[in-house]
Amino acid sequence: MVSPTGAITHLPVKIPIFPLSGVILIPGSNLPLNIFEPRYLQMVRDAVTSDGLIGMVQPKSHENNADDPELYAVGGVGKIDDLVDTGNNRFSIRLKGIARFEITTELSTTTPYRQIHADWSRFHDLTANGDAHNIDRRTLLAALSNYLDQKGLDADFEAIAEAPNDVLVNTLSMIIPMGVPEKQALLEAASTDERAAMLETLLKMSVIENSSKEPPKFH
Repeated sequence: MVSPTGAITHLPVKIPIFPLSGVILIPGSNLPLNIFEPRYLQMVRDAVTSDGLIGMVQPKSHENNADDPELYAVGGVGKIDDLVDTGNNRFSIRLKGIARFEITTELSTTTPYRQIHADWSRFHDLTANGDAHNIDRRTLLAALSNYLDQKGLDADFEAIAEAPNDVLVNTLSMIIPMGVPEKQALLEAASTDERAAMLETLLKMSVIENSSKEPPKFH
């Protein structure tokens, strides 16, 4: 259900899902996607003619059947905020994150894409009023700087440093390359403050682990 202001006030029980490893959708954040597989092209077409909602869920393992992988129980739903038909049976879309859900049941459907019953009761993302109050930006940004330096990655650090707390934490959680379990833990964090602390720890752990793998330097 959508309010007169355009805000979503009620979420459906049944939603289509897009399983994708290493990709999470956090409420309030934007996720750009390039769609080219026939089943997901159909999913997007169906979504734009209904409520525009698509759920993003991570498969638990790359070793599962590619057509029907086992999924994590928690995902994030987003509304199609932008769609461009780029030709050659490809869509470029942007999802605006709305809320997280738990999968209660996977449905038997005739659609080529998977659909599930979603339980929204664990999270309260529609009524959250901001919970990014106790973030230590200095230590988080220091951990990020060390991580980027070690990985040899470039970033617009000034723009990153100026972002509001929630945007900073949630965007970094979505774009920093990490393992699937780590991404899932960031998605399921109870608050942005908790997510920030977790992200800082993961960045520091990555630096330590990679440092231990570097060959010794002889002078």
